[in-house]
Amino acid sequence: MLYSCQTSHLAARGGLNYAFDTLMDAGYPAIDISLFGRNEYLFEEGWTDTAKELYERAKARGVIINQAHAPFGGGYDHYTKNLIPTFPRVFAFCEILGVRQIVVHPLQQGRYYGRERELFDMNMDFYRSLIPLSEKHGIKIAIENMWQTHPVTHRICDDVCADPHELAAYYDTLNDPEHFTVCLDIGHVALCGREPQDAIRILGHDRLGALHVHDVDYVNDLHTIPYLGRVNWSAVVEALADIDYSGEFTMESDSFLAPYPADFIPTAAKYMADTTQYLADRLEWLINEKKH
Repeated sequence: MLYSCQTSHLAARGGLNYAFDTLMDAGYPAIDISLFGRNEYLFEEGWTDTAKELYERAKARGVIINQAHAPFGGGYDHYTKNLIPTFPRVFAFCEILGVRQIVVHPLQQGRYYGRERELFDMNMDFYRSLIPLSEKHGIKIAIENMWQTHPVTHRICDDVCADPHELAAYYDTLNDPEHFTVCLDIGHVALCGREPQDAIRILGHDRLGALHVHDVDYVNDLHTIPYLGRVNWSAVVEALADIDYSGEFTMESDSFLAPYPADFIPTAAKYMADTTQYLADRLEWLINEKKH
């Protein structure tokens, strides 16, 4: 099973080339490029050359850039007025890289509770508006489950698609498997008080096409590697095998690297990659066992 890791933390620390080289040296056969945060390269005059150089850098090592994460954050107004208008460039950049699918956050606007239908309709219009980009560049759009902070308790609570039944309904209502899939963020599920293995079974084989794999303590969005939080990874892998999961295994756990000094990063990244490979291999073995 193909597995990858996002570039977010490493790119912020040392740039994209540093992130790519570190992940490839660690043993990742694929890379999930994080196009949020410091992404000035997307809008510089030589953006196509940057994309081609990254593609060739990975290709020379036998590594593919399987997935990307579109820009997000800053609240509803910033997302809609400043980030979404950049998506044509984001998709074009991803096409040069050979990216097959891109995670695009849904629209989030204020309190979710009590506004579920309004936000559902708003997001149907939003995702449908992206179909021309998906068609033009040959990249599938992955819908991710979200959370927000409660304004009174300041604790994490449900937002758009936090409920896996709603996430399934988004995919089913769009009814367009050529252009859409679901990315289940394992940590986000747990943070909203649900078990990831239950969400996996609710979504099932046909809907679930991508994973954001990271561990949490069910309180804080830690984005650390599996087995350092409280998610039951044996149950998660068992559920993925039960639905015969055929997507890819993408680590979004690179916050684990943050405390380490530069000279220890290669060792820490290798440990993260080994953990990813262990889970991916275990899942592949379980799927084969269930088939026989």
